[in-house]
Amino acid sequence: MSYECFRLQVQDHIAVLTIDRPPVNAQNRKFRDEITAIFDELSDRDDARVIVLTGAGKTFSAGADIKERRGIVAEAGFYRQHNRVTRESFYAILECEKPVIGAINGPALGAGLALAACCDILVASENAVLGMPEIDVGLMGGAKFINMLFPRSKARRMLLTGQRVDGAELYRLGVVEACVPQDRLMDAAMEIAREIAGKSPLAVRFTKQALNTTDNLGLRDGYRYEQDLTVAMSKTEDAKEAQAAFVEKRNPVFVGR
Repeated sequence: MSYECFRLQVQDHIAVLTIDRPPVNAQNRKFRDEITAIFDELSDRDDARVIVLTGAGKTFSAGADIKERRGIVAEAGFYRQHNRVTRESFYAILECEKPVIGAINGPALGAGLALAACCDILVASENAVLGMPEIDVGLMGGAKFINMLFPRSKARRMLLTGQRVDGAELYRLGVVEACVPQDRLMDAAMEIAREIAGKSPLAVRFTKQALNTTDNLGLRDGYRYEQDLTVAMSKTEDAKEAQAAFVEKRNPVFVGR
């Protein structure tokens, strides 16, 4: 299937999704509808075990398309619907059953930062920049998303001043796994992707499910939930194959069952 705002390639169980909406990969209604549909599709595709999300050109995503807002006559219910569509475009990444690696190739601002925050693992180029500049245009940024990535003081300074953080500082703060030259960004992302793709797809899916769910649970309930998932996982063919391969000192062959 072809898309207006994205390019999708799947090979060797790795899906590479490239944001391609020149000039700065800004997010409009079409963008949000497509990204939601793509991640829902990838959740169900057996040929995709891990996803790399990146941007074409020099920008990951400059955020919401301000041009789309100009001239809008907001009838009753418009902003409620708009906000619902926007939320779901982020949740589709966060709730995707496959791990998502964000390869931040340039500025990820506002809603672009939110896209990055919804990924499971981040790598950045030296050109990467994260920021929430909404306060500079009389709006409020995504506090929940920025709090997912940054310590309290840094998050608040970024939201209250519009401060932007570059790739080297993102690495120093532990926000990203690596900060590499632009021409090595996809190599760094694909190295992690290949490692994940070689694991049991069921174990990977269960692990992401556990991570997302236990974010909102206390220690007792969270660990019990993980134990229940471990019991369910132990009954699968993949678990038996992994254990047999370990004992027999060979590479496992996973079937996703």
